[in-house]
Amino acid sequence: MFTTLATTAPAVIAAHAGHWGPGFGWGFLLIPLIWIVVLVAVFAIFGRRFRRAAWARGGYGHFAEPSRRAEATLAERFAQGDIDEKEYRARLEVLRANVQPQGPRP
Repeated sequence: MFTTLATTAPAVIAAHAGHWGPGFGWGFLLIPLIWIVVLVAVFAIFGRRFRRAAWARGGYGHFAEPSRRAEATLAERFAQGDIDEKEYRARLEVLRANVQPQGPRP
């Protein structure tokens, strides 16, 4: 049996010599490419959702505009009952009056 295998193997290899030999063929390129496409699609979908959610919240955490963070802190204090509605509205008005327009940064 081993002698038959030993004699036929070179013949099979020679017959497929023009076709990249026996084995995967183009599979060695296609399989990694498929995984790359899948990973890029996953990152594109979930990364886009993260960016949209962060934009809707007003920025990326500590990268958010200071005025938005101040308003969020003020809203939290009002929700917790630390300040009443009159004080909340007064402080909110002061915050919004002192907001400087954000232009393009150099």
